[in-house]
Amino acid sequence: MATPGRQAAQARYNSKPEQVKRRTSRNAARAKMIKAGRASKGDGKDVAHKNDNPKNNSLSNLALQSKRRNRSFKRNKKGGHA
Repeated sequence: MATPGRQAAQARYNSKPEQVKRRTSRNAARAKMIKAGRASKGDGKDVAHKNDNPKNNSLSNLALQSKRRNRSFKRNKKGGHA
């Protein structure tokens, strides 16, 4: 469980204008996939951005993935991106 200080720090980070723009773009990507018939409400899947840019919502850049696959990434020995 997160500590109160950590929750406050996360809330500050999430409210920054750049993060708000990224979040709204991710939400728009989900809506676009639902409208295109490639996703449905409650399907348990994530809409993934193939080039990792949440602001690029072209259908060719979007894919439906399991939450587990989309929320992880390959790691190197030091725990960073592979």
